[in-house]
Amino acid sequence: MGTELTLSTGTLYAFLLVLARVSGAFVFLPLPGIRTGPDVARLVLSVSVSLTLFPSWPIIDASKVTLGVLVGWVIAEAGIGIAVGLAVAFFTEGFQMGAQIISLQAGFSFASTIDPTSGADSPVLLTVAQLGAGLLFFATGMDRQVLYGFAHSLAQHPPGSFQVTGSMANALMHLGATIFSTGLRLVLPVLGLLLMVEISIALLSRLNSQLHLMMLTFPLKMALALALLAWLVAVFPRVFERSAGDVLNVIQGLLS
Repeated sequence: MGTELTLSTGTLYAFLLVLARVSGAFVFLPLPGIRTGPDVARLVLSVSVSLTLFPSWPIIDASKVTLGVLVGWVIAEAGIGIAVGLAVAFFTEGFQMGAQIISLQAGFSFASTIDPTSGADSPVLLTVAQLGAGLLFFATGMDRQVLYGFAHSLAQHPPGSFQVTGSMANALMHLGATIFSTGLRLVLPVLGLLLMVEISIALLSRLNSQLHLMMLTFPLKMALALALLAWLVAVFPRVFERSAGDVLNVIQGLLS
């Protein structure tokens, strides 16, 4: 006795809309290697996450859905997914901004490595900050919180009922402005130390012009910057969690 699996048109529409919302977020989520990986892997990941949200899929009456309405729903769902992905990417960019600020002053901008995300040459500290932020994204449980937010949003705002408001856009733009403040706060001790080194070397050169201290400037700044960054590594997870709390509040405002 065989069994036959049948899917209604409304169920297929619901799957398409949930897939659009989830896959839109994966465009900007800071997953290590997701952009350089094969397209099939990203498609399988999006489909898998969409299937796990099956209990929260909306019930859609296919007889009342036209092609124009369906296209509008897909665009709206992709937009909300992209907004969530941007919100998560904004606060991880703060770590990269901090690395970019001190790369030139510490002398690390002269050394480059292959960025595993884009495949292009990138400064060493910038690549380390990017990979560290991606690892902290999983270590702090942000991936579970994002999935919970999607599941909760499907119940609060089923596909077809979401509307973009001005407060949502303002919250997202305000979150984007925190990239610079977060990056500066992370590396402010390193910047202060490097400034003190520059002033000390300038004073020594002024006292004795025959000393060629410029040869020692770069090795000294690189060693001190690495030592202080190694000490600040213990602080980065706490800063990440604090920033993640603000991001989750914005995501909840977008999805609830």
